[in-house]
Amino acid sequence: MSILKLENVTKSYGEGLHKADVLKNINLEVQEGEFLVLLGFSGTGKTTLINLLAGLEKPSSGKVTFKDAEITGPGPERGVIFQNYSLMPWLTVAGNVQLALDSVFPHMPKAEKAEKVAHFVKMVGLGHAMTRRPAELSGGMRQRVNVARALAMNPEVLLLDEPLSALDALTRANLADEIEHIWEADKKTCVLITNDVDEAIILADRIIALNPDGTLGDEFSVDIPRPRDRTEMNNHDGFKTLRADVTKYLMDKGIASKVEGTRLLPDVTPIHGLPVAVARAQETARDEGFLTFSGLHKVYPTPKGPLTVVEDFNLKVNKGEFISLIGHSGCGKSTVLTMAAGLNPISKGAIRLDGWDVQGADPERAVVFQSPNLFPWLSAKENVAIGVDKVYPKASQAERQDVIEYYLERVGLADSMDRPAASMSNGMKQRVGIARAFALSPKLLLLDEPFGMLDSLTRWELQEVLMEVWSRTKVTAICVTHDVDEAILLADRVVMMTNGPQATIGKITDVKLPRPRTRKALLQHPDYYTYRQEVLDFLEEYEHGAKPKPKPKSIAAE
Repeated sequence: MSILKLENVTKSYGEGLHKADVLKNINLEVQEGEFLVLLGFSGTGKTTLINLLAGLEKPSSGKVTFKDAEITGPGPERGVIFQNYSLMPWLTVAGNVQLALDSVFPHMPKAEKAEKVAHFVKMVGLGHAMTRRPAELSGGMRQRVNVARALAMNPEVLLLDEPLSALDALTRANLADEIEHIWEADKKTCVLITNDVDEAIILADRIIALNPDGTLGDEFSVDIPRPRDRTEMNNHDGFKTLRADVTKYLMDKGIASKVEGTRLLPDVTPIHGLPVAVARAQETARDEGFLTFSGLHKVYPTPKGPLTVVEDFNLKVNKGEFISLIGHSGCGKSTVLTMAAGLNPISKGAIRLDGWDVQGADPERAVVFQSPNLFPWLSAKENVAIGVDKVYPKASQAERQDVIEYYLERVGLADSMDRPAASMSNGMKQRVGIARAFALSPKLLLLDEPFGMLDSLTRWELQEVLMEVWSRTKVTAICVTHDVDEAILLADRVVMMTNGPQATIGKITDVKLPRPRTRKALLQHPDYYTYRQEVLDFLEEYEHGAKPKPKPKSIAAE
């Protein structure tokens, strides 16, 4: 039996020439007790659809119904959990949950309310934090309060608007598992919007894609038995097939290639040497030990004495090699990267690049951070030009412009070069950051979770862009990431770090998958999930701050 229904629903904003249809002719039925996931890129109308189901917005045409009665506004039978926490900062955890009960059940006896509050706060694992205020909670804990508050209203339907997207990977996975357990226990109807394919498959009975044009896309039935263990899924043929099918659909619909290729890179040489089309893409020979980390330590002073964050980090990187550096939060990945960039002094040991010790920042080492740090009042071209003008002092103005425009075109910004950064989306800004880094023609490219602030489908797109541009330069690169698929997709070797403090290299996996790589092709490669399992096993061993016995040091320097 259907509990929620959208009939020929269109939602538009603006009027006349400025009218834009966000959702077009949506027909959808949500069955009672099912877990439905709506999956799509940013800007496909997912949140608008949830708002229509919640009664927070009305359709421009068509009808939205709950149990065949038209929805005209919010109601307690439909509990909503948003991406942001929306907690009252002056109230405790218990106070925030009780606020919902007060509004929905104003005549409920005080003792019964207190009992219900305690029950739902304990259900989401916050029994120990009843008296804390939001400022004293982590992001994951705040989102748990949001879940408890929605559940306390005893809704028949839970509407979840990307509730996990602002959380780190481990917290996100743990909270997704809790939401599934709650759904299993109460069999409430759940509608979740997300851009994470794995999350969708783990939770859903049914996945429906939203197309970029605002129409409903293909529907995928998830017939994998519950409970669905994330690690076991990696070896489940049904999971692999479904994951490949959903990924292919989304990439075909949403990542039509935006990379163009009409410009040629001019034959100009930066101050630290190279080009001639980046030394013919680094030739085929690789210089062994082009980049070396020897006995690297990072120690910070604290009131309780010295704190060793990174200890005895040893690694040799070949010229033209792409390294992914992965590990749990706090394992020192970014610390290693910033030392390689010359932005963080080395406490002990050394880093040598092309025969020289790394000392201080230098444009021969380009960094792309999680936030690209653009000047908002400057255009894309002008932001890239800041580095190019310094690195190519002997080139003519026209040649420098050619370098700038070549890389902006390669990252898909041919039509937005003169657009100010302030008017760009996060994905576009990160494209400018990538173009700026490559335009410096560095000897070493350092990427510090460059796609961490983006939704997962935009990440896919920019990973493709990064791989395409890297394949033309073969610049030696290190990418810090917490995303297992990203690590394997990009890397020649995945370097895994143990937990901090005193973090070091725990394991190195050689990724012998063919290049050039695309996500679609790799998901169908017979060895892909073997590599993925190696990394997942390591991360699981070190989950929740565990400190297993260190591996033999010989594996760290190859």
